[in-house]
Amino acid sequence: MTLFGFYALLVMIVSLFIVIPPYFFIFTFMPKSKAPFRAHKVSRFWAKLLFTCFFIKVEVKGKERIKPKEHYVFVCNHRSQLDIPLFAMACVNPFRFLAKVEVTRIPLVGYVVKKLYITVDRKNMKNRVQSFVKMQNSLVRENISMVIFPEGTRNRTEKPLIDFKDGAFRLAIETKSPIAALAIFHSGELSPADRFMQLKPGTLKAIWTEPIPTHNMSWEDAPLLKEQVRKRLLEALGSSQS
Repeated sequence: MTLFGFYALLVMIVSLFIVIPPYFFIFTFMPKSKAPFRAHKVSRFWAKLLFTCFFIKVEVKGKERIKPKEHYVFVCNHRSQLDIPLFAMACVNPFRFLAKVEVTRIPLVGYVVKKLYITVDRKNMKNRVQSFVKMQNSLVRENISMVIFPEGTRNRTEKPLIDFKDGAFRLAIETKSPIAALAIFHSGELSPADRFMQLKPGTLKAIWTEPIPTHNMSWEDAPLLKEQVRKRLLEALGSSQS
């Protein structure tokens, strides 16, 4: 797995030189209103390229539950860095990840993150508020979905899920956006979160759960919504581990 991990790192570096030029062209020359939609197509191509080179097969069920022209607050379980490109392959809808500000310091990758996603400095309350406003604008004004890992970090435990943060659910209620969860299988087995530079080929599976509308909810309903989403994810994760 370690040797394959180094091979994957080399593939990742080479792939950056393939996708950075189209990203640069899109963000430099296209109108800001259209750039994220075109960039999402590049992201999906990039994800497919990586998984092909990693000899990882991707199977996604329940795609019909997600309306392509609708915006959502998306959430998923999180055990591996593979979850990020997997989400790009699983979702036709343009979206932005909420990413840690530290990611912007990675060469080339940081450029894409700054241009395409929304970053947050978790230690800075003012920055956290600004990030929340940017996410609201993405959903309401730009019709671009948001992807938030409600666990806040990769799950390194034996539990199927660790405790959820409130942000994704408050955002969905505040913007009256439906919230939809993607249950991801086997990513932690192919690339363990607690093992540096390890990867192996295999099959990643994912299942979309039924979206939950929020247009009749208020902020007081956030804890209930959080439990509803958590329950749906747990049910999906328990329904098909094969």
